[in-house]
Amino acid sequence: MSIINCHARWAFDFIAWKPTLQELMVAVSLIQPEEKQRIAQFVFQEDFKSSLAGRLLLRYFVRSALCIDNHQFKFGRDERNKPYLMEINGSKSNCDGDNKIIDCNVSHQGSFACLAGFYDNKAPSNTEVRLGVDVMKIEYAGGRSLSEFFRIMTRNFSDNEWNYIKSFSSNQEKLQAFMRNWCLKESYVKNIGTGITMNLQTLDFQFNTPVVKNGEVITDTQLKVDGKLLNNFTFEESLLNDDHCVAVSIQNKPPSNKHKSLNFQIIKFEELIGNATPLTAPDEKYCVEILRKDTKR
Repeated sequence: MSIINCHARWAFDFIAWKPTLQELMVAVSLIQPEEKQRIAQFVFQEDFKSSLAGRLLLRYFVRSALCIDNHQFKFGRDERNKPYLMEINGSKSNCDGDNKIIDCNVSHQGSFACLAGFYDNKAPSNTEVRLGVDVMKIEYAGGRSLSEFFRIMTRNFSDNEWNYIKSFSSNQEKLQAFMRNWCLKESYVKNIGTGITMNLQTLDFQFNTPVVKNGEVITDTQLKVDGKLLNNFTFEESLLNDDHCVAVSIQNKPPSNKHKSLNFQIIKFEELIGNATPLTAPDEKYCVEILRKDTKR
């Protein structure tokens, strides 16, 4: 899977992935020991696989972008628990100071783990590009009616956004509009690092294209925060399939014509693990216990 014009948009279907014991042993050996222990705490196989897929995507992106092996870099977590590239070849990562710009972010929900990545070693050293990505399955499985669910969620959307959501006639169309809007909000707060702890009603998305269609990437949606238009953010919206929408927020997108917005590419398991040096020894006992976990379906 290639990085195209400095950008990567990759998705992995972790629900369709039914790993053998041997495949799981290989996959787990490629992530950092502390992450291995962290994801073992999940109760269900699906949650474990989604988190594992996210970590494999991050590591695959760094290997591909920097042309280094799996053991030559390390991820850390910031105060908000967001992964970041902490070390390269044993030294503290200083990509901006080294005239290298790199950022990546992952999200997993529904059937997919998704990564949005950016790398440009020719970008000006004072450029700081940041990404946030979110994927949502377009479904509602709550016990309440959709209208009651919307009522409960009222404080998370602006009046303008609710007018957009409720402008559609069918419940399915309204749900699609709701998920589209929520996906955008998540991509933005992940980009700036606040999470959904901020007042989401202060975020007011302006929709110039009413509906996102399969095969298209929408880039004309704008964001106002506290009534002020943010000019340094670009949003990319697309569909992975009929059931999953995805949004990428790009902060300080370089003023270059070479970046053409990309549809997400589906990546295969063999690509994720290809030619990567293990970080830990194969752990059959660990993986047997993972495969014994309950599933949600």
